[in-house]
Amino acid sequence: MTAHELMTKTNHYLIKGGALNEKQRANIVAQLLAARGGERVVDSFKRGVRSPESTRTIFGSNDTRIIYPLFYVPPYDGGRKLQTVIPMSPKTHILSANAYELEILRLLHMFAPDNAEVREMVAATLARLRTTCFASQDCHVGECFHSGLVALRFIAAVTDDYAWMWRLVAFYNRYSGEKKRHSGVAWYFWLCLSELPHELAEPELRRWESEFKRHFADLGLGKGARDKELNEVLMCIVTKAISSLNGVA
Repeated sequence: MTAHELMTKTNHYLIKGGALNEKQRANIVAQLLAARGGERVVDSFKRGVRSPESTRTIFGSNDTRIIYPLFYVPPYDGGRKLQTVIPMSPKTHILSANAYELEILRLLHMFAPDNAEVREMVAATLARLRTTCFASQDCHVGECFHSGLVALRFIAAVTDDYAWMWRLVAFYNRYSGEKKRHSGVAWYFWLCLSELPHELAEPELRRWESEFKRHFADLGLGKGARDKELNEVLMCIVTKAISSLNGVA
């Protein structure tokens, strides 16, 4: 199983209410740590995608933007870009690569928060995200908008920075309706809401309550096994959101 498959399957299992014992968590951590690309692999990836990272002097200070991962880069695989946890097929490496690294690091933090290597990677990645347009500068161009949601889910898991989370929620609300977007974008946002601290999530959950209930009624079992599995994941997101509003969660 690839690191991407392990990350995706673990996410779906947890979203559906699954629980992992200590041995299972340790095994996942070991596999994900072993999947790190190393400095040479990461540098090769950045050269391949012609990373626009640069250092510029603005108002007398250096401004370095690091929009691509530091530790986990997706396999080349003929140029195919990896899907996000709530399936979207990225058109850009910005979304594909950030979703890959941030979702892996999120699981590592959840399962091994005291691991020194994990702590260092999480800290470095938070510092990197503060330089990016999609996590810190409200960029809504192309798939930077989508990448902001992936960043929100990661930030909510590894920090208690409510101001940062709220800014990304407001960013989504400001630009989500500006044009037609992939259906997975709204689902990813709702997944984020189901995991945010309640005091932040509640007003947003109420804003989307009618949509949750409509989608809950519309979700049927798909024709194929993959559709059935995905619908189960989506159903659990909606169920958790509705339960939270009703004071059950």
